[in-house]
Parts: sequence; C-alpha cells; structure tokens
Amino acid sequence: MSTQIFASSKKGKKVLSFGEILLRICPDMDGAWLKENKLPFYVGGAELNVATALALWNVPSAYLSAVPDNSVTREIVDYLDARNIDTSPMVYHGERLGLYYLPKGKDLKNAGVIYDRANSAYAGLKVGQINWDEVFEEVSWFHFSAICPAINQSIADVCLEALKVASAKNITISLDLNYRAKLWKYGKDPIDVLPELAQYCTLIMGNVWAANKMLGTALHDDLLPTEGYAKETLLQQATDTSAEILKLFPACKAVANTFRFDHGKGIRYYTAIYTEGELTVSEEYVSEEILDKVGSGDCFMGGLIYGFYNQLSAKETLNFATAAAYDKLYIPSDATTSTVADIEKRIIRNDQ
Repeated sequence: MSTQIFASSKKGKKVLSFGEILLRICPDMDGAWLKENKLPFYVGGAELNVATALALWNVPSAYLSAVPDNSVTREIVDYLDARNIDTSPMVYHGERLGLYYLPKGKDLKNAGVIYDRANSAYAGLKVGQINWDEVFEEVSWFHFSAICPAINQSIADVCLEALKVASAKNITISLDLNYRAKLWKYGKDPIDVLPELAQYCTLIMGNVWAANKMLGTALHDDLLPTEGYAKETLLQQATDTSAEILKLFPACKAVANTFRFDHGKGIRYYTAIYTEGELTVSEEYVSEEILDKVGSGDCFMGGLIYGFYNQLSAKETLNFATAAAYDKLYIPSDATTSTVADIEKRIIRNDQ
C-alpha cells in the first residue's frame, strides 16, 4: 500500500478516539465475589482501548468521552492522563458513568454481558454541545466505532456532526464495525444508521458478517452461518466484501477483516486487509488456551492505526496489528499492556 493514502495523518499530530468510557465489572461465576467482598473491575470501552494502546506505542493519543464531574471520575481521568492520553477534550456533565458486567471467562459477544449504561453522561451528549473545530486542532486521525451510534439517535447524530467536520478538515477517519445486539434498542437497525456514517471513513475494520449486517454488503449464500468454512472461502468473501465497501463508500481506502474462531479452549485467528485492489493476509495464530477475549479487536484496530500513522506498508501494518490482537488474548484487562517491542517479539515467534 502507498503510504500516501494516509498522508493526512501527519506524525506529531494526534489520533482522537471518541466513545463511551465504561467500567467493566467482573464477578466470578461461583459466588466467591459475594463471600469475599471482592469485585474486580477494569476501565475500558472500545475506543478508549484503542487510545490506550496508541499512547503506549508512542502515538500522540487523545480521548473524548463524557463523564459526570465527581471525585471518582476525576480519579479515572487522572489515571488516563498518567498513561499519556490527552483527556483535555473530555466533556463533564450528567449524573452517571456507564457500567457493564461480564462474568470472568465470558466473551463480550456472548449473552453473559449485562449493560448498565442507560442515561449515562455519554448517552446524554447532544448535537451542538461539542466544539469540533476546537477539538480537532492538532488532530490528524479520528477514530470511533459502531458502538457509539448504537446507543441512541442523539449519539448517532453527534457522530455524524463530528464526521462532517473531520472530513472537511481532511482528517483520516477510522471505523470499527463492532456489533452489540443488546445496544440497538431505540428503533433503528445498524443498516439504518451506519451507511451514512461510513461514507466519511478512510479505514473500515470488522468482519464479513458485520459488514453485511451494518453496511448491507453481499454475503455468499453458503456463508450465512458464521463458522465451519474453509479459509480460502472466507478470504474470497473478504476480498468481495472489501471491494464492495470501497465501491459503496469512495472515501474509504482500506478495509480490514478479522477471523477469530473457537479452537477448544483457545482460538484460531487470522486477518486480512484489502487496499489498492489487493488482499494482504496475515499469518494464522493458533492457541490452545487464552485469558481474556475482551479488547482484542480494539487492539487490532489500534495496531492498524499505529502502522498507517507511522507509514508502514500494508503487510507490516497487518503483521503488527494481528500480533498485537493475539497478544492481547493473554492480558486480563480491557486494554493492552504490551509495548511495541513486546509485540514485535510476538511477530518473530510466530514466524519461526
């Protein structure tokens, strides 16, 4: 890939991630948390996980969310500041911080997740409340995910407002097609909302099933379920889906797909990126057991941004992002704690 595709993402300028900051509460399944009065939690949220990874990897990283102004949220913001995340765009209003409960060992996409984020400070954001011209000063990349417009129509409208300003400023825009069925509760389906937002995006990441559901791309008839297919079949679908996205959304220059399948207690994992008419495929990672699936996709997204921000080739970018995502499966938190050096070692080990 020509690095000129992402030339607007000038090094030294910031990557701004926009989304809801959440606390993940992690009760164990045997009731010990009640008996011992211990309830582990992590600071997270899909977009914050990206911002945290980028800051750790020395990419200037900023984060915009909304939180109530109280002593607890101020401590959380201080925690982010200490990780070199620029939180100056943060909005302080409202009465509550969003939460979700995920019993240990459960995947975020499974039914075990319990959301407690209705009427949160972030959900209360309105069009006209954020001065995007001011927020986008010294920003060359804007990242958000499909979780944002899933919350309510108001947030979907705020996303559109931000995208219009970012696009006018020639800011690179990335979108993660995260699908959370339990969040789309305000009378809209993803297909009613995401295509309008995707038209502004330079880089779109997800998988072929999410693209079908959220952007309306075609899915081969024999791929309607989501597992049990030959790798060659899936990669052909990735090529077709990606080419269709680039045709439907001319601002988009690259489409990335992840393929993650259960493998006993572990996973099989590989990825691909399509740009300039060519599909680049990663090495395949196979693990017999993992620690935590939460945040792996966010880490992949962060890896893509890291690679393109640093003007690496498509292959180098994909190798880094895939290794970062796989590495995250062994880290029990929402965001990665692995450095660039750690991830590069992971790449080398997989090649051997």
